[in-house]
Amino acid sequence: MRKPIIFIGVVAVGIAAYFLAQPPKPTPAPAAGQADAIASVRLPETLSPDASIGKTAYQAKCANCHGDNAAGKHGVGPPLVHKVYEPSHHGDEAFQRAAALGVRGHHWPFGDMPPIKGVTRADVTMIVAYVRDLQRFNGIN
Repeated sequence: MRKPIIFIGVVAVGIAAYFLAQPPKPTPAPAAGQADAIASVRLPETLSPDASIGKTAYQAKCANCHGDNAAGKHGVGPPLVHKVYEPSHHGDEAFQRAAALGVRGHHWPFGDMPPIKGVTRADVTMIVAYVRDLQRFNGIN
């Protein structure tokens, strides 16, 4: 009786792993003027004070790969304003670790992300505030 139950459990884990390994489908078409963007990101009229600081750091350290306004760049890097990066799936510490240590590619077909030189934990905290403001405004909580 135990062997069939173990077999079913192994099959269920394998199926779950297969679906979790699939890259997410891109979000809607990019806004005009952002032909290389993956996601269409709506911008709030104002940002929180920390997010305003984070936007500057984001533009300096993240935008080359993750695109303007965290919309991603085709062939380069994923959008951070995407359900994959919602707080319940990628908490703030995941951003800290990615910046400090790099991360093995696992959700998107862009390959591995290298560590980001010259960015501090405080910088990443502000960058995360910016990304979270954009996410909330775009319905990602």
